[in-house]
Amino acid sequence: MIMILFSSIFIIPALMGWGKIMENIWGILFQGISGKILAGIMGISIIWTVISFFIPLNIKVEVPSILLGLFSFFINKLYQDFRQFSKKDFIILSVSSLTVIFAGSFYPYILDHFGYYIPTLKWLTEYGLIKGISNIDLTLGQMSVWHIFQAGFSNFSDPFLRINSILLIIYSMYSIEKKNWIHLCFLPILLLFSQSPSPDLPVIIFSLIILNEIIAGNRNITLLFAFSVFVFTIKPTMIWLPILVFLSFVFIFKSNFKQFLLGSSILFLFFVKNIWTFGYPVFPIAIGDLGLSWKPNSEVLKISSQFAIMKTYDMQYTYEEIQNFSTWDYIKNWFSLEGIKSKINIIFILSLIIFIVFAWIKKKKLITLICISLLIKSIVVLAFSAQYRFFIDVFFAISFILFYDYFDQKKSIIVFSTLSLFFISILSFPGIIQKYIPSFRVGSFMAGFEKEQIYKPSTYEYQRFDRFKVGNLKFNVSQHYPYSFDTPLPAITPAYLFDDVNAGIFPQLSDKNDIKKGFIPKKMTSEEKEEAQKVINTIKNNDK
Repeated sequence: MIMILFSSIFIIPALMGWGKIMENIWGILFQGISGKILAGIMGISIIWTVISFFIPLNIKVEVPSILLGLFSFFINKLYQDFRQFSKKDFIILSVSSLTVIFAGSFYPYILDHFGYYIPTLKWLTEYGLIKGISNIDLTLGQMSVWHIFQAGFSNFSDPFLRINSILLIIYSMYSIEKKNWIHLCFLPILLLFSQSPSPDLPVIIFSLIILNEIIAGNRNITLLFAFSVFVFTIKPTMIWLPILVFLSFVFIFKSNFKQFLLGSSILFLFFVKNIWTFGYPVFPIAIGDLGLSWKPNSEVLKISSQFAIMKTYDMQYTYEEIQNFSTWDYIKNWFSLEGIKSKINIIFILSLIIFIVFAWIKKKKLITLICISLLIKSIVVLAFSAQYRFFIDVFFAISFILFYDYFDQKKSIIVFSTLSLFFISILSFPGIIQKYIPSFRVGSFMAGFEKEQIYKPSTYEYQRFDRFKVGNLKFNVSQHYPYSFDTPLPAITPAYLFDDVNAGIFPQLSDKNDIKKGFIPKKMTSEEKEEAQKVINTIKNNDK
């Protein structure tokens, strides 16, 4: 807890300082402390994304960035902005911040933390953005802008990777600063994302803030659209947000297209980043083939697509079984999955129906456009991979609109206190959720409270791996464990290695003397096939 507090003391003022710099360049996103911080987050994320094409995001990048942000913070006397908080506001902010810090100190338990987030951060801090990195592990081709942002702070100021905890403190600050108390009701639920640099948390928070700004009458078209595109670059399933902002300002506020240039530039950078790491403009869709030598093998992409379809049905059916579904089977089986997933799916569809009815009754342009945007996003998700984690933001957006005028300060504090106690209890005593909701698999990885958390956040170490060589690539594979979160780079997960071998290809260095030059998929020679088979045999023997 103490270490997260120290990280926030460094990072929040630095982000405010960067926000002031950004405001001098492109204007004010919205007034206040949180407005500067969000401008700083977007600005420094864009800068670090460009930098990471050329150099790693190591301490040589972090320290100057922190110092420049702090210099701006003090030279512009931004600390005076905190005087706006009343004594009561300060008490609410202190309680919410302590709650966040405590929740953030628990062990990470989201599986993507070990299979996707940490490996991504390791590559970014050791090498930067690598051309064709998706050939080592397809998930690495995402390289979310949020992980670029986290990587930049992970060497010194946030070594325990609790940037999401710091973001939750900023979110509570926004709620108090704007006197828009409904946000406090969402904060306890979001505590479940505070232990890992999950991109789900920032996109939920940022979408709620943008919704609030539009409803409150913010007409800064250029920056609101740019920020909505920035959210899309964090997680492309947030496509509904830039669509909403664009439609709102075209059909309600009658803006001109010059005001969308900054957002379009951010979108262009996103496409370039994806083409560099994945070979296509939008991960993981193989659309927009430029014929690049480092694009993933088509067979590997096919396997990934099949896996995504099976994930839609919680891996309860094989791909062949799903292919034989009738239209009715597709719908019925999705609603009747074993465990909690089917309940979430049913609630999702009911929420959309309720919101459609609500929008029809209200007959307000803005609510109608929000409804249309969410429906577009929902249709896209349902068409590609209808996993609940891809539409969780829809629940928050709908709840925010439906209850926007209901929650005042008193009601919000009561809900915040009750839900915080509930979710902290789950984190502290995970046996509760493991007993009563066994189908919620993530709960089985929660570890409970340890007294060491009072000083520093809980983290895992494994560091058992084997070294192999196939062709010109020397790589590491973790022993008896499916993920490579602390395996030295370059590391390949066993499952992805098997997929490569089954496809008859294997990642190779573009330049055998320089990893920074990137990776290409190469059809294996007979000699390389023998090397790869020895690797597979070793892994299988170790797992016996």
